[in-house]
Amino acid sequence: MDLHLKNLFDRFQEQFGSGPGLGPGSGTCLMKVEGISSNFIKLLFKASAALYRTEPWRRLRPGHLFGVRVGKDSDWSGKKQPFPCSQFIGGDGGDIGFYMFRSENDAKKMTGSRETIRVPNVELLRVTYELETLMFPSNRKMIKSLSLEASGNDRFPVIDVTRCTSSGELQFRNPTLEELKFVYAFMRAISLVHPLLQADKEGGPNWTKLISFGPFIETVDIQWPPEMARGHELVAVTISHPPGQAYEEKISSTASSTPTKYAEPPDEVTFMDIRVNSNSSSRHCAMCEKEVNGDQSLCCGRCRAVVYCTSLCQKQHWKESHKSMCGLYKAMMEREEELVMKIFMFPCSAAQPCKWLESLGIHQKGMWRRKCSCYSHCPFGLLPVKGGLWDSWGGLDDEEYPGDLPFHNQLRDGISSPILLSGWSEYYNLRSMPLSSPVADILSHPLTVYHILTALSINTKNLLLKGKEVILHYLGPEGEMDWMPAFSEISHLLNGLGNIQIIMVGPEVPTNLSGTTSGISSRVRVNLVRGVYQEEATYLPSPHVIVALNCALDRYSSWGGALDLIKAIGVPAFFTEQSEILCANAKQVLRGAGLHITHPVTPNPFRSPVKNHDSSTNLPSYSNGFVLGVNA
Repeated sequence: MDLHLKNLFDRFQEQFGSGPGLGPGSGTCLMKVEGISSNFIKLLFKASAALYRTEPWRRLRPGHLFGVRVGKDSDWSGKKQPFPCSQFIGGDGGDIGFYMFRSENDAKKMTGSRETIRVPNVELLRVTYELETLMFPSNRKMIKSLSLEASGNDRFPVIDVTRCTSSGELQFRNPTLEELKFVYAFMRAISLVHPLLQADKEGGPNWTKLISFGPFIETVDIQWPPEMARGHELVAVTISHPPGQAYEEKISSTASSTPTKYAEPPDEVTFMDIRVNSNSSSRHCAMCEKEVNGDQSLCCGRCRAVVYCTSLCQKQHWKESHKSMCGLYKAMMEREEELVMKIFMFPCSAAQPCKWLESLGIHQKGMWRRKCSCYSHCPFGLLPVKGGLWDSWGGLDDEEYPGDLPFHNQLRDGISSPILLSGWSEYYNLRSMPLSSPVADILSHPLTVYHILTALSINTKNLLLKGKEVILHYLGPEGEMDWMPAFSEISHLLNGLGNIQIIMVGPEVPTNLSGTTSGISSRVRVNLVRGVYQEEATYLPSPHVIVALNCALDRYSSWGGALDLIKAIGVPAFFTEQSEILCANAKQVLRGAGLHITHPVTPNPFRSPVKNHDSSTNLPSYSNGFVLGVNA
């Protein structure tokens, strides 16, 4: 190439070749980092690939800054977090990756409108995803020798620390082992929490296409590699957006994600006597728990989520607890419309369940008898049964309920494997059922269990894919014991591969059913055991996973012993609650029991579409609405 053309090409590359990032990486080979083991390199590439699969660049741009906190300041040299601010680059083309900065101020200095600005004497850590064909030979050799996991088809992370000199050139160095440890924890945590960001449609100017997200803060527990643990296997990683949110705010809150714009209580407390609509069902005073009817109730004028019998109870409740929760309740109330499932074509409100069931023609029929109080005199699991699937589903038309039939044409690469579902729309489509069918309300329980086994618990998913048996301990069953025909649907979803043994343990199991086994299908069987879990568990086969649906962890002291046992045996456990508030409270209970949250609060794709309300708040609730996991 002629010299003048080469110079022109180099200048073109320098000006336009870098996209939104700083430009090509240094070609760092992690084998040159002192003290790093091949096992840790493999885990770094595995975490990087997991993050790549979540595709943060679809929504995130350099202007979306994240605060990062890994463990305590004392865990790091100089008692200071190495890179407490991060951003994703490459969403608009160019270098795909993310940058981590020493401070939020450094991040803002280097964030331009279209690409990263070179600022002298600012050091940052970069993780860029490079094509294997463009990587240095030393990196390709390392990838081949260690069989490292690829990100996507043919990309691999390159990690370096760079600084811009006063002349505008870049200087590179290898990251230290401590810096790699920090970025490893960040990659593991951010891949879990960034999908939880909620778009704030009113948060940004109309003239920009940049998505604005509501304030967000979430903590997850990440497992250190064995050689990094130093006696502590897990570390708490907090991710916040924007990064300015105080870490202490997270500690004092009982919420899983507390928007800061609602976190501060008003300077002057103003109580408003707002009457609840008189046609609403009876509720309970949030302070004294006295039952109050709609036309007698007062609600908080700020969040409109909690009700009281008198203004005296309202003022007392504000002083004792509601002051710290009011902002969160307000945020949850504003999400009500967002959380409603709009795909269904049947009435989706169960404030008066008898009327709702009557409108569908299934009141006091089949399994639906457990959806209202008309059969409350009959113990769980002992509803009289006529027999036959048509009777069990309350006489719905044949096309309105799932028949005892396999799914057709569900082969992957010519091989039978469990059917992985994304949500109700896909399930209804596979079963060719109209969206006017209400069966999702009962199927929420078995399909939530199936979702946990095949989507949230990696161990049980792998067991099923290998055709092996999964043992599941199901805590606190009630109405589920009368919905066994619905649980047979799990067998069809397994699609000829694997088996599931569900052991339902709880005090509501009738004495005459305890110890019995129900072979509800060829691949799913259910054992019933009466008693509290911590007393019966030693007599049961060891579980692969533990599940508790609609568990109300914060309302029953009897959960204490069960949680201690779950912590002791270290088995992955998943809990569902009806609302985000209940799930947030459950999270505090789990943390108080010493359990580590490894699957943060997320909406359950198989929650019941039928909306109800908590008796002491006006917050919308859905059976199995939100799920969180520990030890997962």
